[in-house]
Amino acid sequence: MKLLWVFRALFLIIIVAVIFVNINSNSMTLDENNKDSKEVLDNNLLYVTWSSIGIVIFVFLIDIMTPKNKLGALAGVFFGLLVGILISWGLTNVVDMMVEAYHVPITLPAVTAIKWTLGIAICYLAISFVMQTKDDVRFVIPYVEFAKQTKGTRPLILDTSAIIDGRIVDLCHSKLFDAPLIVPRFVLNELQLIADSSQKLKRNRGRRGLDVLNKMQSDPVIDIQIDDSIIPEVEEVKGVDQKLMMLAKANNGRVATTDYNLSKVAQVRDVDVVNINDLASSLKVVALPGETMEVKIIKPGEESEQGIAYLDDGTMIVVEDARNKIGKDLIISVTSSLQTSAGKMIFGKFEEYVQRKYDINHRRPYNKKPFNTDSNGNNNSQTINS
Repeated sequence: MKLLWVFRALFLIIIVAVIFVNINSNSMTLDENNKDSKEVLDNNLLYVTWSSIGIVIFVFLIDIMTPKNKLGALAGVFFGLLVGILISWGLTNVVDMMVEAYHVPITLPAVTAIKWTLGIAICYLAISFVMQTKDDVRFVIPYVEFAKQTKGTRPLILDTSAIIDGRIVDLCHSKLFDAPLIVPRFVLNELQLIADSSQKLKRNRGRRGLDVLNKMQSDPVIDIQIDDSIIPEVEEVKGVDQKLMMLAKANNGRVATTDYNLSKVAQVRDVDVVNINDLASSLKVVALPGETMEVKIIKPGEESEQGIAYLDDGTMIVVEDARNKIGKDLIISVTSSLQTSAGKMIFGKFEEYVQRKYDINHRRPYNKKPFNTDSNGNNNSQTINS
């Protein structure tokens, strides 16, 4: 945005310089003793000055009142300059027609000054328009687009569920994503609403999300920013999910989420989505049918004779014939596995109990030695720690 204001300042300097040079040129400095010449000179100065001021004010109003987006690429500047020159060439003929039609009492140098001012203003307006609306130019002029198409630099827009999940931090540290992370303002507002909820579980989830977001902002490795930009097509829709998809389309980005339903809707709307559950599942070790593994039954399953166990990464294992073996370590053989966006499930059947080898450091219970009779006929009982 600073570059745009520098460009505006340069525009004003150029306009003032052009007006000053034309006013002080020899062609506009006529004989002071000739009254007609003085009248023509006054008309030249009047029309050149006021037309330049009017054009500058008109252009600035259009520029400032236009909704702002990010600054465009350098190619947009050259494209806008080309369009501005073509439009200026057409409008100079309009200026000549107006001077002749209304018999405006000005000389040719004054008309030339007006044309220069008009040309510079039109070029400025064309460049500013392309720089601010570069992503929409392709809808007006087909096959012309200034947005970057490189996949590695496409921004990753975080959903509320992805922030609360927290695994995005570890993914960024692994250098898997080299794209900047964007948190829209409406996602931050939703996190705050969840953190202020009257329900304890939702309130804890919201506070965890805010803690994760604060951790990412203070991490020098992670490139993250809060997006406060106002895009009309995004503000028109309702709901955070709909806003996310519209924002991803407007910024040519991808949505990062753990929400299964949002992933499916985004695919229907032709929006690229990164489901962290899918990514985590694809990195898990594949359990092939016939392999054996050691598990501990935690609880009974939904079906008869089923027991439920979990791996260290949270993968649920359904074991047949293990309903009555809760709390015991078993060796099972894998029969099949199910991979979904919501997670991964492994199905197996009971083979045998885990046989633990005896640990010499394990403390055994105290045992009593049988009664013995000494040589005097007395009964001695000794308790030893075997």
